[in-house]
Amino acid sequence: MDILSAALLGLIQGLTEFLPVSSSGHLVLAQSLIPGFTQPGVLFDVVLHFGTTFAVLYYFAKKILALDRKYLILLAIGTIPAGLIGYFFQSQLEAMFGNVSWVAIELIITGILNLIIDKLPSRKAVISIKNSFLIGVAQAVAIIPGISRSGATIFTGVSLGISKREAAEFSFLLSVPAILGANLLQIMTHGFDNGIAVNSYMVGLIVSFIVGLASISLVFKFLEEGKFKVFGIYSILLGALVLII
Repeated sequence: MDILSAALLGLIQGLTEFLPVSSSGHLVLAQSLIPGFTQPGVLFDVVLHFGTTFAVLYYFAKKILALDRKYLILLAIGTIPAGLIGYFFQSQLEAMFGNVSWVAIELIITGILNLIIDKLPSRKAVISIKNSFLIGVAQAVAIIPGISRSGATIFTGVSLGISKREAAEFSFLLSVPAILGANLLQIMTHGFDNGIAVNSYMVGLIVSFIVGLASISLVFKFLEEGKFKVFGIYSILLGALVLII
């Protein structure tokens, strides 16, 4: 893999991992609709995910260092649903990645959720054990390609009365164990690949990290300004276009 391809994949990963537009959905569409596009090997994919994970850890460093035992328990509870679904239904979920029409429909659903988020009031309910579990269920549903993890979890949090900023923060922090767990399962199932130069790994890692940081900031900006509809319109139009062609 050349440097330019590594940078492009890092850019796509950094953008779609956190923006509520479904990274898995875009990967399926790219593989199906772009001639010559192939999914990167397991190790390179893991490196890209490490880049976006580092972005979360860096962006929320102060909050993470100040987390108390209760919040850590809430994150653990929120991680359980996706962990169980991912482990026990891995083969069924992987089969969904071959159905472009299904992904397009899920993208439209993601877009509708994003439109609704703008309409929901930002209240101040606490993140309880029940709320963390329900947000975790939303994260589990988002394993389906086309459903955005950040979009589904933020939508669920705000619907439960949590403030938009707090819901987004919990969503991003919840992504860390989810991403690491998913990559561990991927490694255990498929093993590592070889043949990619070290400099390509580094470029992919750095680009996904930098773009990931920018994407996190953009999510908060659009939430606060009531512009999540931008992501909603984009996802709906993309899904509709794929169904048409």
